[in-house]
Amino acid sequence: MEKLYDLRVSRIIRLSSPKDLKEKLPVDERIADTVITGRREVENILTGKDSRLLVIVGPCSIHDTEAALEYALKLSALRTELQDDLCIMMRVYFEKPRTTLGWKGFINDPHLDDTYDIVHGLFYARKLLLEINAIGLPAATEFLDPITPQYVADVVSWAAIGARTIESQTHRQMASGLSMPVGFKNSTDGRLNVAVDAIRSAMHPHSFLGIDQEGHSSVITTKGNPFGHLVLRGGVKPNYEPDSIALAESWIAKAGLEQSLLVDCSHANSGKKHEQQLKVWENILQQKTEGNKSIAGVMIESNICGGNQPFPEDPDKLRYGVSITDECLSWEETERMLREGAAVIHKLIR
Repeated sequence: MEKLYDLRVSRIIRLSSPKDLKEKLPVDERIADTVITGRREVENILTGKDSRLLVIVGPCSIHDTEAALEYALKLSALRTELQDDLCIMMRVYFEKPRTTLGWKGFINDPHLDDTYDIVHGLFYARKLLLEINAIGLPAATEFLDPITPQYVADVVSWAAIGARTIESQTHRQMASGLSMPVGFKNSTDGRLNVAVDAIRSAMHPHSFLGIDQEGHSSVITTKGNPFGHLVLRGGVKPNYEPDSIALAESWIAKAGLEQSLLVDCSHANSGKKHEQQLKVWENILQQKTEGNKSIAGVMIESNICGGNQPFPEDPDKLRYGVSITDECLSWEETERMLREGAAVIHKLIR
């Protein structure tokens, strides 16, 4: 009989189970405290119990774990310094959604050479998350592949569902079972209703196919996630200015959701120009000064060095601390803007 399956599959490599990876790279009490603290901080900010501004800041994507850890050490010190006014978490993105083709992120291709060593990617992604949490800095990421959370979600304090996946039933179901607050970005064309629908869907229980900690195919039944929220990332045009915020507030109110949202200073809100993130940041601070209560936090793309660099390229020729995906603010710019922002928020909450 002619073969009926895997006709277009060239290779299958069996991964170790999530349990096996967690045994190799376990969570200690100090790391657990960081993760739990981060999750509770976000929950309290979203529900208005904590009046600080949530700031999720870091590289557009992780491609060099050494540079990422250097950045984390800098950010951890700033988190401690500004903790009375800002709740700072590091953006640690390992998966990159693609409209057509391109590098899919560290977990998928950690060596940047199309060898797709996912075993290596998962191991070192988890290792980096452990190292970041070990220094007291909570981590935030986007979950793209529905299998990935079983390997790393226990060391993540905030998660995103991206603009390209919020319409996906698979991702809404996944979000309903995640243990941390989840931000849902508006669609790439700027529609808000899709994200609001996703938040409402993820609030409810679901049953779906997935894997358990042993790596076995399983039916996963969730309880629903009560901490879903909207993230404005722009669309055909930016959506961070007061009129856009008011529109988002109306959508949230109609859905009966908590009046809390985040603004992404990058992506379509900045036209993918890193220096324009400062303009968005200043606008948000002005809105907060004028009495806005719904903006609970912001997202910022930042790295050791500003801008980005062409890729694909010979990995040995890449400049250290420079993004290979979207443009990022430099550390110096990031440090200055966060200190200035903390001073503004300080006046509002004291």
